[in-house]
Amino acid sequence: TSLEDFIAKVVPDRIRSKRRLEMKPAMAERTALSYLRTMAERNEVYCSMIGMGYYGTITPKVILRNVLENPGWYTAYTPYQAEVSQGRLEALLNFQQVIVDMTGLELANASLLDEATAAAEAMAMARRLVKTTANTFFVDEDTHPQTIGVIQTRAHAFGYEVVIGDPTKDLKPETVFAALLSYPGSSGEVRDHRSIIDKLHGAGAFAIMATDLLALALLTPPGELGADIAVGSSQRFGVPMGYGGPHAAFFATREEFKRAMPGRIIGVSIDAEGHRALRMAMQTREQHIRREKATSNICTAQVLLAVVASMFAVYNGPKGIRKMAERTHRFTEIFASTVASYGYEVVTKSFFDTVTIHAPGRAQTLFARAKEKRINLRFVDADHLGISFDQSTRREELTKLLTVFKTDALENFDMDAVDKSAQEVIPNSLRRTSSYLTHPVFELYH
Repeated sequence: TSLEDFIAKVVPDRIRSKRRLEMKPAMAERTALSYLRTMAERNEVYCSMIGMGYYGTITPKVILRNVLENPGWYTAYTPYQAEVSQGRLEALLNFQQVIVDMTGLELANASLLDEATAAAEAMAMARRLVKTTANTFFVDEDTHPQTIGVIQTRAHAFGYEVVIGDPTKDLKPETVFAALLSYPGSSGEVRDHRSIIDKLHGAGAFAIMATDLLALALLTPPGELGADIAVGSSQRFGVPMGYGGPHAAFFATREEFKRAMPGRIIGVSIDAEGHRALRMAMQTREQHIRREKATSNICTAQVLLAVVASMFAVYNGPKGIRKMAERTHRFTEIFASTVASYGYEVVTKSFFDTVTIHAPGRAQTLFARAKEKRINLRFVDADHLGISFDQSTRREELTKLLTVFKTDALENFDMDAVDKSAQEVIPNSLRRTSSYLTHPVFELYH
């Protein structure tokens, strides 16, 4: 009968405040903008080397201006409606091609919410498809903690058991319906999972790989290693970190599993007049067919950020992507070999962009020293630190980081000489030889 009556019925009395809101008088727009600017200036921008699925990236200005800051693009919630623009669908089709190329698998959807939920979706899909009676899902202990957390939450709701451990020692393929293997791991370690994948397949189980798009410019793709599903984040393809996300995830699998795949898929069709037309394809999707059994929602698939990632790949092309991957990897090698010469143990032996340093009893001190230099590192425990490099890392940030580990590090330091002498840490068996981003759309600006 009234607003008060409505609130009384829907908001429990025990959580309702008994006092009025203490609100200051309204400001004029100009005053408010000035106040907000003052607040924003209090933010301290540090160089982030934490990693864990979040990396510095350089968004090309043309994409920033024309996509990320353009309401024609950023107001789109989801390309669900029949009248969605062909341009947006084309950008998402490009995104799918990027993921297919980089992962070496046959089919990709047009993004999901984030890497953690994509991993949980992969777990659910595997359980629907495998014939085994096992109800256990194995997770590589070298997986990002937020991914493990979401998997555990989703598994609890589904009634699955989750086992976390070292896949080389703790995984018993005959007791699981699938396993998630990290490549590279959260620690930075790059492992060859071929034998583990073969054992999983021998037991009728699925192999899921959580991976990194930029790393796959240098590493053998999951599809070539035998993985059934590959998941990860497209954040480092030009998407700003945005205080932690979420960022558009990717999800790729084999053609034979297309009708069980979550999320949206964009396909090429022919309209009534015989013209090429893009559309939402494979309408056996979650909400349409599985309905109350659906585990994903394409409305939460981060369409804008998937578009940004696809545009990033088009803008940079295969040569640009490889160049930034090699530069990122080279900086990591330079840092690792230099810090090792200071007496620190580099725990990560084979890596792409992340290393874990063993500093007995000194991790907290080094962490604080880095913070003083406006660098954020990953504090693992009292003895270990994690350091990640990315596309945005500058030479001066690398040298500044070295002074954290050795005060006089820059005396007689020759980065180019170290670069030439640094040993390659990615084994030949895991170095990528297949091409990627070969479609003409990725050569538009090259």
